[in-house]
Amino acid sequence: MRPLADAVSGFIFFTVPVAGAELPLIVVWLICAGVFFTCYLRLVNIRGFKHAVDLVRGKHKAPGDPGEISQFQALTTAVSGTVGIGNIAGVAVAISLGGPGATLWLIVAGFLGMSTKLAECTLAVMYRRERDGQVSGGPMHYLERGLAARNWPSVGRALGLFYAAAMVIGCLGIGNMFQSNQATAILIDVTGGANSVFADRAWLVGLLLAAGVGLVIIGGIRTIANTTAKLVPAMAILYVLSALTIIALNAEALPDAIAAIWNGAFSPQGVAGGALGVMILGFRRAVFSNEAGLGSAAIAHAAARTKEPVSEGFVALLEPFIDTVVICTLTALVIITTVYDPALAGSGVSGIELTTRAFASTLSWSPVPLSIAAILFAYSTMLAWSYYGLKAFTYLVGERRGADLGFKLFFLTFVVLGSSIQLGALVDLSDALVFVVAIPNLLGLYLMAPLIRRELIGYERRLQQATRP
Repeated sequence: MRPLADAVSGFIFFTVPVAGAELPLIVVWLICAGVFFTCYLRLVNIRGFKHAVDLVRGKHKAPGDPGEISQFQALTTAVSGTVGIGNIAGVAVAISLGGPGATLWLIVAGFLGMSTKLAECTLAVMYRRERDGQVSGGPMHYLERGLAARNWPSVGRALGLFYAAAMVIGCLGIGNMFQSNQATAILIDVTGGANSVFADRAWLVGLLLAAGVGLVIIGGIRTIANTTAKLVPAMAILYVLSALTIIALNAEALPDAIAAIWNGAFSPQGVAGGALGVMILGFRRAVFSNEAGLGSAAIAHAAARTKEPVSEGFVALLEPFIDTVVICTLTALVIITTVYDPALAGSGVSGIELTTRAFASTLSWSPVPLSIAAILFAYSTMLAWSYYGLKAFTYLVGERRGADLGFKLFFLTFVVLGSSIQLGALVDLSDALVFVVAIPNLLGLYLMAPLIRRELIGYERRLQQATRP
């Protein structure tokens, strides 16, 4: 499988040299979408932030709205799919390679991604399907039905099938095997490393994880949403409080850290490509973290109870803010205020090790809550991605009980495999296929952009009329 994985990864993550830095074209594709929708929708990511919070609080909900889960549950399900090991390890890698300046571009990319999320999740609710009380939606549906409405039915169907097929395979890597593998590694490390009782029983950890995931996903999106509605706030609060504690105990280093982030973004030292290289590292970490433009979160948001598609788009724009602007930035500040050394630039220090070292440098016991948070991040990611993969699979084969159960068992098998084998070609291939879906998804978003803006303007007009005294 390695030749196939290398070929697909080489295509998807193809880079071009620019001013001494390697620029991945898939990152350019995703960032351009963020810039376009931020401008085209008139800075909706900023001016719509308060309204998004009001919606999550339930301020504008109405009884009897169609859908399966609340807008808050849809948000927590989607957040559980993006907040993962990458928020702890990936940020550390970006800083170790690009210095503190990568943090600023990570934040910028997070803000841009908020607009893309609004666009794709608005379409997900517009073109969702409801059958026997169950809702199915996401890019495969809005590509097929949205483009058919624009007289391109064959193109829409082909793009929908391609998206679904790539998502089925891709969900097994980034949303499954990688998460179970890293959760197992963290558990073994925190319980004694080579002397851990789990050191030669990784398969047992995998079985426990699979059992935990299976107990939740067997009940469908409502059970997943009920679980993530409790789990996501708890794990986010645990991680945020832990990070804030470390930052507060190193408050004297905070002004210098902020200065290093600002100065490093524009005048870095010893980084390939200079300022452009740092920008690429920050943007790459952000788009890999919040997944804006991939359309995966739209599958969860499609199930939200609302009759206004744009309202769910507003809820969705909070996701990159939570995942990237808040959690990733806190991770960066913990590292920069504690153990960051300019000598790290270009050294490729392991991400999770650097983050753990940063926490432990201030409070020796802090790697324990960090490890708990990391395992919860991995667990919740598997819950969300099982649903994404399921909806892509049933789009391909039809909504049948046998297909539903068969895919879930198949997904759980890979949870066990991921914990107990060396990840190689399979995960590389699946990761590439997850990001290849950005190509059809963003093509669809661009083609339907006038529809999204028209819906947004109409929604805002109705909102103003409803709130006018």
